[in-house]
Order: sequence, then C-alpha cells, then structure tokens
Amino acid sequence: MSESYNICLDVGGTKVLGAIFNEKDEIIFRLKKRSKGGGSASTDVEKVIIDVVEEMIASSGIDRSKLNAIASCAPGVIDQDKGIVLFTPNLPWRNYDMAGAMRKQFGVPFYVGNDVNLGVLGEYHFGAGRGYQNIVGFFVGTGMGGGLILNGSLYTGHLFKGAEYGHMILDPKGPRCNCGQRGCLEAFSSKQGMSAYIREQVAKGKKSVMADAVKDGVFRSKALVKALNAGDKVAMAAVDRACHYLAIATGNMINTISPDLVIYGGGVIEALGDVFLEKILAEVDQYCMPQIRSTVDIKNASLGDDSILYGDLAMIKHL
Repeated sequence: MSESYNICLDVGGTKVLGAIFNEKDEIIFRLKKRSKGGGSASTDVEKVIIDVVEEMIASSGIDRSKLNAIASCAPGVIDQDKGIVLFTPNLPWRNYDMAGAMRKQFGVPFYVGNDVNLGVLGEYHFGAGRGYQNIVGFFVGTGMGGGLILNGSLYTGHLFKGAEYGHMILDPKGPRCNCGQRGCLEAFSSKQGMSAYIREQVAKGKKSVMADAVKDGVFRSKALVKALNAGDKVAMAAVDRACHYLAIATGNMINTISPDLVIYGGGVIEALGDVFLEKILAEVDQYCMPQIRSTVDIKNASLGDDSILYGDLAMIKHL
C-alpha cells in the first residue's frame, strides 16, 4: 500500500506552524514562519499559509500526489462544517472561506476548526485525554480558551460558538476584558490579564523585573519564568491570582459538566510546568461538590505545542 500524508497547521496571530504526518500518525517534518495579523486575508496570512505548505512539501521531499488532506486551526468562531472563519480577533478574517481558498490552491480536502477546540481534541485522541470520555480543557495563552469533549465527541455548541468559558463572569466588578465584559476568567488568568495586573502594581510603585516585559503589551512566557525563578513578588502575586480564578472556574465546570478529566494547556502552562497545576489543585476542592470532584482527574496536557497539530489530524481522521 502506498504511503499517504496529512499536513496540519497551527495558525495564530503572529505565526504559522506546520507539520507533515505519515500514516503512522508520526510527525516527519515541521516548519514555522512568522506572520502579521494586519493586512488582508488574501495577501498576508493566507500567503504565509500557502508558503508554509509549499515549502514543507518541497523540503520534505514527499510526493505531492500522496497528500491526503490539509487541516488547520484558527482562533475565533469557525463554521467547522463549511470551513468558514466567521470571526477571529487576531487575524483580518470575517466570513472568510478558508477551506474553499485552500482547496482551490492545493486540490485536496481542507478542514478548519477553532484552535482550542482542536487542542483539546488532539489531547483526547493522542495525548493526556486518551481513555476519557468527558473532558474540560483550559488553554492559557494570550487569551483563555476552552474546549469540551462530551461523551466522546467534540462539543461546539449552537453555530459553533460553544465552550467560550474563558468568558465566564467570576467578578462582575472585576477588570475589563477585551470581550467587553468585566471580571471574565480571561481578564484574570490569561497573559493579558496577568500583564494588566502587573502594570497596575508597577503603577502603584511596586518594583518588578516584569515592568519592561509588560510595558507595551503582554509578556513572553520566558520572562514570567525568569521572574518567578528570581522570586519577583509582583509576578508571584499575578500567578497566584490567575490560579485562584482558574481554580474557581474549574470548580464551576466540574459542578456543571461532571467530567472525568480537566486538562490545562497552552503556552503559559507549557512554559511553567506544574506551577499552575499545583496551585489550582491546592484550591479547587473549595469550589466544587466533593461527590463530583472525587471522580475527576486534573492534569496538564501532554502534547505541548503539538496539541493543536494533533487536533488537526484528529479532525481529518475522526470528524
């Protein structure tokens, strides 16, 4: 039987990460290119995606005729059935027929889904979620993404708008979130939320090695790791605050869904190891019913930066 290949893409506001999978579900080639969030969909990010796919095919030496399918994530609201990006906050796409454009370009089936949904789907099929049937996933990055597996299937809600529990309200008088609401989980526990908190503390006169890292936006995860290792009190307080609200949100989801697994993933979790997990575990029991909590495992995702790539692969193979 001749070999065939799938290409999987992780498309974000600043980068496109690509990987080629063989029939054994192994990554045999990967490539990453920077992209710009501005500009038009057809001339900027789309061009980077095409360049990544073309370069991977050429550099890996695979036979183009052996390409089975291509799949990608995008942040935002995605019509997964039609492959249309309805809205994404960090890319210039509104009602963008991504699947149609890419099928025309490459002549093979093209699939697209929400980034965190696919991250959780990847963990379910290939990572920390194997063997579980009901999974709540929190992915901590620049924002706060959620993904749900219910009874062994990815749950996307009405018109693919479900699982946005990064925007559950935890304090109506809390900090303003980019979504327009106050006191969302994202406003407390994402890189955006932690960066805003650190800026506030610095403005009040507290000293922090993170001051420059958050001056003009969100910190890089490596800067937070360095600050924690240095014992920076403001950085430590930001992490404690983030984990406190994640523990509350986790308790709420445990009570609501009764999952068999809660997983944490994303760039912050990947960079900090078990720091978040340990702090959340120290608090979460206060915020959920003991009878439900007793049947829930809580752990970090295991695929790291590849969670979404494996979610793409799962979308090709299982959805």
